[in-house]
Amino acid sequence: MVYSRDFFELQLDFARTVAALFEMPVDRALLDYTNFYIRFGLARDFDPCHPVWRLYVDGLTRTSDICDWTYRFYLAQVADSRTSATVPETGCFSYAMQDAECVRIHFRNAESTATSPLSRERLPARLAELRSLFGDVKRNRQLVTRVVGTSWLYHLPAYQRCFPAAYVASARVAQPRYRHVSLWGQFLDRHGSLRLGAVQDFKKRLSKLANVRDLALAFPLQALAVEAPIAAFYTFYGIQPDC
Repeated sequence: MVYSRDFFELQLDFARTVAALFEMPVDRALLDYTNFYIRFGLARDFDPCHPVWRLYVDGLTRTSDICDWTYRFYLAQVADSRTSATVPETGCFSYAMQDAECVRIHFRNAESTATSPLSRERLPARLAELRSLFGDVKRNRQLVTRVVGTSWLYHLPAYQRCFPAAYVASARVAQPRYRHVSLWGQFLDRHGSLRLGAVQDFKKRLSKLANVRDLALAFPLQALAVEAPIAAFYTFYGIQPDC
């Protein structure tokens, strides 16, 4: 999915607000309070000295339109294919190893139709993808004992029904994840464009911010962290011991 220019502009506005509240340089706010580093295909180490990030930051000082520069830089990174799949993926779902005993679940819209990937009619497809994904875990990651996830999506019943009840019931508000799409994704529709209602709510909240302690309250939905034993997933998806 190629994200819209508006998605980057929304985050730029937030970074400028943060920079003013914290009295920090804008480039630092862009690193710590936007999803840009990951969107530029730079993994998750958030190294301010990464040469690609430095190239982006250097460009900020030479442009009169930071949003235009940011979006052109993002599109160049997409075209340059610096981003590559590094996690096992099946349809809309993928997983990454958090450590030898834990997998982390990720979701993206991989549907090619106009139908929502989380609609009830697409639920059988999502469950089949997850069964395949966890079959791979069982075959190739025998040390795994638990599954974790973090996303605003766990607020949605349509997303919850894809997972075991124990996993959904464990949900708790995560520490603010300003660098991750698990928080920023709530402003996107399935095509990568902005959801105007959510954005208007966000901007209204943002305009009223006066204290750095209230920063997370600008977001209509907080990212939720969830966790459950791997056995709950094998049972839920009907994965047999010899799978």
